[in-house]
Amino acid sequence: MGSVSPQCQDLELPHGVSFNFILSLLILVGILVSYLPQHIRIIQLKSSFGLSPYFVLLGTTSGTAAFANILVLPRSARDVACCREISGVSCFAGLLGIFQVGVQCLSFYVILLLFLIYFPRATSLVNPTTSAETENESHGNENVENDEKQPSYSTAVIVSITCLAHAVIVLIVSLVVAIKHPSNLQTWANVLGIMSAVLASIQYFPQIWTTFRLQKVGSLSIPMMCIQTPGSLVWAASLAQRLGAEGWSAWGVYVITALLQGTLLVMGIYFEYLGQKDVIEHPFMADETPAANAEQDQQATENTPLLSEQR
Repeated sequence: MGSVSPQCQDLELPHGVSFNFILSLLILVGILVSYLPQHIRIIQLKSSFGLSPYFVLLGTTSGTAAFANILVLPRSARDVACCREISGVSCFAGLLGIFQVGVQCLSFYVILLLFLIYFPRATSLVNPTTSAETENESHGNENVENDEKQPSYSTAVIVSITCLAHAVIVLIVSLVVAIKHPSNLQTWANVLGIMSAVLASIQYFPQIWTTFRLQKVGSLSIPMMCIQTPGSLVWAASLAQRLGAEGWSAWGVYVITALLQGTLLVMGIYFEYLGQKDVIEHPFMADETPAANAEQDQQATENTPLLSEQR
């Protein structure tokens, strides 16, 4: 301990482990595990029907801002520098906060990728197995206005491009501030934290509206929300303990996220188990006769999903 500088002594683990280290490690694993049900559900259903593109957009950009925020915080830079003075386990424990936010950001980018790959193009507002054109022919023009509000595949592409552009811009600005104006890193970190908090604060509203409108959860994962809603509060408490009051911009966002996600969870449970039954045939395919299936295979159009099951 004598060779460790005062600012690094609080990162040095007394006997290689501590309660905060175990808790932070469990949170890291929990973050990864919490997103797996959502990834698996989209892949199994081979459709991202039910996910709002604006929920994906806001969640991804919020995750990017949160990750950039904790990277540019002066406290994070000091923790990284302390790795030259403390043991490997203590270094890993001191950087767990960064790893946690990084895993969360990466997990949402996986959702973005799956959302784009399995986006059900030109589907009806309430049935992912029926094209908008077919439904309009069957029901006249009464659904035209609603179907026009249904996100198109081009919307999914624009959302993906916007998320990547946002990440590049944040990266460039962060590098410029770190190299040219290092004294302003705390200010830039606060800007990123506020950006992340604002995006996270509104990210669940489009999804809440989409779920309410569809009256079903679609490809939205209830197990993911069951894990993340209480997990976000535990994660916020862990980050608050590590970063203190000056790191409010890093942990405050997860308190807001937990409250909004809890609202979406209650709504999802109601529609899934108490409301109209959300029956989804794997992989989002309605009952069809073999002849209809053969005809559909022969007449692939722009309404065909990006990835369809091989039969």
